Amino acid sequence: MSTQYQKGHLPDPNQEQQPPGAQHQMDPAPASTKLPTEDSGYQTYRAAGKLEHKRALITGGDSGIGRATALLYAMEGADVAIVYLPEEEKDAQDTRKQVEGKGRKCVCIQADLSKGEECRRAVDEAVKALGGLEILVNNAAYQMVQNSIDELSEEQWDHTFKVNIYGYYHMAKYALPHLRRTKGATIINMASVNHYIGRSDLLDYTSTKGAIVAFTRGLSNQVVGDGIRVNAIAPGPVWTPLVVATMGKENLSQFNATPMGRPGQPSEIATCCVFLASQDSSFISGQTLHPNGGTMVNG
Repeated sequence: MSTQYQKGHLPDPNQEQQPPGAQHQMDPAPASTKLPTEDSGYQTYRAAGKLEHKRALITGGDSGIGRATALLYAMEGADVAIVYLPEEEKDAQDTRKQVEGKGRKCVCIQADLSKGEECRRAVDEAVKALGGLEILVNNAAYQMVQNSIDELSEEQWDHTFKVNIYGYYHMAKYALPHLRRTKGATIINMASVNHYIGRSDLLDYTSTKGAIVAFTRGLSNQVVGDGIRVNAIAPGPVWTPLVVATMGKENLSQFNATPMGRPGQPSEIATCCVFLASQDSSFISGQTLHPNGGTMVNG
């Protein structure tokens, strides 16, 4: 696996999948708890008890960035609930087993986050199972490459917005009454570098990610007085199931196009999720972190 981090090493562009994608079918497997070393190898994430006694709800927690976040949270002492689609059951159960292997609780909740009532149910089930909630990570997303606005159907536009921004609104809305009951509560929203660079072949996805940044800033100003911090993360290209299920061979063959010469791993985004959920970021709210491989943005 260490060669995945070598400059210029490309993921195999011939491993296309059907949406929403499956992590257990990817080769090489995304790194969930390993981080790169200076010599292009890996080292296991070193926990420090930063989230002891915390309870987190993570959407899209079955795989990719969501799984890595669930595992690092567990290593830091948190119990987690993950939300996922029925097609992602195997990946979700793999995540559950790995979280439990680290001595923490993992609650698996199937839900379609494009529907408000499903978001409400997911929050209610998570709070009931965990006994409360201190952390919400809005991570679930949908994308599908379309090269022009003429090819982008109204149905896809609507679905992308319902998952990527309506879902974030509903999850935050229903989680906030529970978050207000705890000290040091946080909401973390997953944005994207695409909003900042204006990626043309993901027009609907890029638009929702811009909305997420604005949503993060506005919501932060609403709830910071309640002691709740709201921040966003805008990753660059990251090796996840969503990528192999939606981007096609041409885009995969160019997936190392960052100043660092490689894509990121989910673990490298999950460390940002740990930081924003912990007291290490106690003076940060309404902001966006940019783990994107060195791409300069104005955000």
